[in-house]
Amino acid sequence: MKIAVIGKGGREQALVETLAASPSKPQLFSFPGSDAIFRTAAPLVADGLDSLMDAMMREGIDLCVAGEESYLVKGEGLANRCAQAGIPCWGPPKESAWLEASKEFAKKFLTRHGIPTGKALVVKDAREAREAIGGHYPTVLKFDGLAAGKGVAVCPDEKSAEAFLDEVFEQQRFGEGRLLVEEYLTGPEISIFAAVCDDKYLVLCPARDYKRLKDGDQGPNTGGMGAVASRSLTDDDTMRAIEQTIVAPTVAGLQADGLPYRGFLYFGLMLTPDGPKVIEYNCRFGDPECEAVMPLLRGDLAGFCMAGARGDFKPELISFSDGWSVCCILASAGYPASSHSGDLISGLENCAARVFHCGTRCSDGGWKTAGGRVLAVTATGDSLEQARETAHAEAAKIDFFGCQRRSDIAYRNV
Repeated sequence: MKIAVIGKGGREQALVETLAASPSKPQLFSFPGSDAIFRTAAPLVADGLDSLMDAMMREGIDLCVAGEESYLVKGEGLANRCAQAGIPCWGPPKESAWLEASKEFAKKFLTRHGIPTGKALVVKDAREAREAIGGHYPTVLKFDGLAAGKGVAVCPDEKSAEAFLDEVFEQQRFGEGRLLVEEYLTGPEISIFAAVCDDKYLVLCPARDYKRLKDGDQGPNTGGMGAVASRSLTDDDTMRAIEQTIVAPTVAGLQADGLPYRGFLYFGLMLTPDGPKVIEYNCRFGDPECEAVMPLLRGDLAGFCMAGARGDFKPELISFSDGWSVCCILASAGYPASSHSGDLISGLENCAARVFHCGTRCSDGGWKTAGGRVLAVTATGDSLEQARETAHAEAAKIDFFGCQRRSDIAYRNV
C-alpha cells in the first residue's frame, strides 16, 4: 500500500510515523513534507495541486491522507481532485471542508441543526463590529476564513478588541473576510476528535491544548503551545453528553445537508455550566493535539484510513492505550507575531522523548529553526504525573536562540 500524507508540520510527521508503524507496513510519501518527514516518507515532487495529482498518479498512490487544512479548500479541493483521479482520500471534499474554512458557514450549520454553540453576529467592517459588541466585554472575535489557528481573539476590553479589529480590517493580516462577534463562553475547553465515514463515526482519544503563549494562559493567542491527551481526560457522563448532543447531530447534519465526509473531524468545545458547546470545527486533526494523541494509538491506522476512505468503516482496527500523553511546543524567537529562522538547535541528541518537527530544516549536518513553532516534544506515561514530568524534563534539554516554552502544560487546566 502506498500512502501520501499532505502537509509539512509536526502533525504530519506524527501521522506519517503512526501510519508507518501499521502492521500493513505501507510505503509512505509526503508533499510538501519536511526534512524530518523525509526520514520516513519519500518526497512527492510537485509545485501545486495539479502537479501533486500528477505525482500521485505517477507513483501509484493508493491512499491520500489530508493533514493540512489549506489543501482541502485550495482550487477545486484536494479530496475532490483525488476523487476525479480515482484515489481514495481520507479528508473531506471542499464543500464539506467549509465547516473549517468559514466560521460563518459553521455557525449557520450549528444553528440549523440545533447543536449547542455560542450566539454570534456576522459583520463586514469595524463599525458594524463595534455596534455588535455594544460595549459588552469580554467578547470573542473570529475571522471568518482560515488563519492557521490565529484568527480568534478573546477580548477582555475595548483596547484589545480595537487592536484585533485593526489587524482584521486595516492590516488585513488574514486576508479579506468578514468577522464574527461571538458570545463569550466560560468553562474548560476540550478537543474531541472523530473519524467520520459517511453516516458512521468513531470518537477518538480526547485532548486539551494550550493556545496562549505564556504560562498562566497569558500573552497572545498562538497555534498551540502544547497539549495533553488521555481517555481519562474527562468523565464518562461528559463524553456521553458530547456524543449525544454534538458529535452524533453533526454527523447527521452533514448527511441531511448532502455534505459527504470521510476523514478526521475536530470539535473544539467549551464545557460550559449549561453543558458542552461547540467553539469551532476543524476538518482534520488538531495541531499540536495530534502530536499528543498519535503516540497513544494502537492498531492499524493505515488499514483504518484506507477502508474509511473507500466507505468501509472498520473501527475495530484501531484503539487507544490507557495512560497519558503530554506534548510541549518549543517556539522560535518573536512567535507568534513573527518567527526566527536559521538558529542552530542543540540538545536533540540528548532528548529521550519523541520529537516531532513543526518548523525545522537540516543543513550542514545540524537542525535549524525554520518557522514559528519549531518542535513538539511528547512523552507518554501510565499516569499524568509521569507523562508531564518526563515531557517537561526532556523538552528542557533542547535549546536554540530565543526558544519559547510554557512550563505549565498539563499542569494547568487538567
